Amino acid sequence: MVNIKTIKKSTEIKILEAAKEEFIIRGFDGARMQHIAEKAEINKALLHYYFRSKENLFKAIFINAFKEFIPKIMLTFQSEISFSEKIRLFINGYIDLLTKNPHLPVFIINEMHRNPKLLPEIILSQGANPNLIIEIISKEFKKNNIKHITPVHFIVNILSMCIFPFAASPIIKGVFFKQNEIKFNQFIKERKKIVFEFVQNALKK
Repeated sequence: MVNIKTIKKSTEIKILEAAKEEFIIRGFDGARMQHIAEKAEINKALLHYYFRSKENLFKAIFINAFKEFIPKIMLTFQSEISFSEKIRLFINGYIDLLTKNPHLPVFIINEMHRNPKLLPEIILSQGANPNLIIEIISKEFKKNNIKHITPVHFIVNILSMCIFPFAASPIIKGVFFKQNEIKFNQFIKERKKIVFEFVQNALKK
C-alpha cells in the first residue's frame, strides 16, 4: 500500500535539496523556481503547492536546519549538568549542525545583506531565548568563580570559532589542505575539542 505521507515527505526533501543547490549557486535573487522544480524532478505547479513562493522555500531551508538544534540547546543550558559540559555540548551541537548543513554560512552572510530581519525571526521562532541564555551564563560565571566575560561576547566568540572554518572552507581547503576533502573533514572533527579547550582556557583566572 502506498504511504501518502512518506511520498509527500520524500518530495519535500527533494525540493529542499534542489533549492539549497539553486540558492547557493545563484543567490536568492538569481534563483528560479523553475530551475528548482527541474532539479527536484517535479513540475512547477507541484513546487508551488508545497511552498507557495520562493521566500517560503528559502525560510523552510533555515527552519529545517534549526528546528532540532535550538530546542536541544535550550534544554541543555537549562539542565543540571555542569557549565563545562553545557559548553561542550553547545560547541559539538553547533559544529554538527554546520557539518550537516555546510551551506548555512553562505546563506547567512548573503541573507544578512538582503533581509537582515529574517534570520533573527526564524531563530526566535524555533524557541531560542537569548535573554535566558545570557542570564544562565552570568549565573554560571558567578557560581563557578571563573573569569567574567560579557555573556554576549562569550557566545559570539564561540559561534565565530565554530562557523568560520565553514564560511572560509574554500580558502582553508586550498591553503592548508590542497583541496583534500578527507583532511579538511578531519580538521572539522578536531575543531570540537580544540574550540572547547580554547574556551576552557580563556575562562581560567
